Amino acid sequence: MCSDVVVSRPHYDSRAVAQGVPEKDHLVAAPQPSSGLATAGYRSAKYTPTEWFSNYQNLLQQAGTDCHEATSLQRESRTLYQDTDASTFKTQAEGTRRLGERLQEIHYWKSELQRHIEQLLADTESLVALKTRLEKALDATEIPYAIATDNLNCRARRLGADLVRDTVEEELFKEVDLIRSVQALLKRTTAQVVSQIKLNREAKHTLEMDWSDKYQAYHFDDHSGRHSNMSSDTQHHPSSAAMQEQVSSHPSWTKFTQDSLFKAVQEEQATNSLRLLVEQVLQDTAEDLRVQCSSVDRAFSERCVELNEAKTQLNMQLKQILEQIGAQEKNIVALQQAIHNKEAPLRVAQSRLYLRSLRPNMELCRDEPQLSLEGEVKQIDATLASLQQKLSKARESLSRLEESRMALEKDINCKTHSLFIEREKCMTHRKRYPTTSALSGY
Repeated sequence: MCSDVVVSRPHYDSRAVAQGVPEKDHLVAAPQPSSGLATAGYRSAKYTPTEWFSNYQNLLQQAGTDCHEATSLQRESRTLYQDTDASTFKTQAEGTRRLGERLQEIHYWKSELQRHIEQLLADTESLVALKTRLEKALDATEIPYAIATDNLNCRARRLGADLVRDTVEEELFKEVDLIRSVQALLKRTTAQVVSQIKLNREAKHTLEMDWSDKYQAYHFDDHSGRHSNMSSDTQHHPSSAAMQEQVSSHPSWTKFTQDSLFKAVQEEQATNSLRLLVEQVLQDTAEDLRVQCSSVDRAFSERCVELNEAKTQLNMQLKQILEQIGAQEKNIVALQQAIHNKEAPLRVAQSRLYLRSLRPNMELCRDEPQLSLEGEVKQIDATLASLQQKLSKARESLSRLEESRMALEKDINCKTHSLFIEREKCMTHRKRYPTTSALSGY
């Protein structure tokens, strides 16, 4: 047997260590070794009755304390989870309700956006149609401009005194200036329509982007609202509750949509005003061009009447001139014949005087026959002089009549040429003038 003395082992309170209670000195004094070495092995590892009782009491006390703490913890836990269940259910119901309200709000704004998107689309389509009308109206003005300039060029080929700046020419210049003004106005109006179409499309694009965002948000919120505690597609997202950067607030979210809608309403109002303006411009320009066309046509008609009257008067005067020329030619022939008829009497009288001048001496006497012959010769000479004078005047008159005839015939030709230009060239060409409907862009 071993002769060493066995020392009793120390006692440790495992609960105290687990609960963090400072360890007490549980070392039990080692029993004094007996004088007999033979009984040392029986006493070395045993407790005393006092130790046994103390340990027993400690266990009972610790068990009672643990039972009391457990009961208290269970009661507090039951109260906590009942309260938290109610609070969680209430919070979840509140979140579901707010999601429903949010869905209604998103649906309202989405409907407003959709309504204004459709309105902007309709407004843009109407502006595109008006732009087409403006372009057609602008193209239609090229025909009146070509007609007016062609009329001016044709009338520039008038002859003589007919090349006059008359009422027709003044009205044609007015028409050219009006057409140029109308073309400039239509071009400016077309530019305004193009600019408004661009603004409408930009506003529509902004609304569509906002509508698309709200459509996705509505889908996510609707899907979120359908989640429940029994849903199988839910999972933990610990970082989702953290505040996201650059997140918008509810007022800023509402203001963004309201600003977009306000801009859209402004463009809708501008479109409506511009549409009324374009309609008025097309109507006024078409009416102005047709009124000026009527003024030019009326001036052409009046001018043709004046030319006809002048030509008629010239023809009547020419007829009289021709009659006078014929009469004057006959008069000249008669005067020439009268002068010719005076040649024989003059030769007879002069021959008699010559023969009588051959009488000799005292027979060369100024007797009555002599005086009669001298008077006869003077009378015939005076008659011939008068006839020659009349013949000269008749020839001058005939020359003037011929000049008048040529001037009248030339003027009649000018009037005929002018009438041909006015009627056949200008007025016939003006029948191609566009209608009011064509000038309005239809």
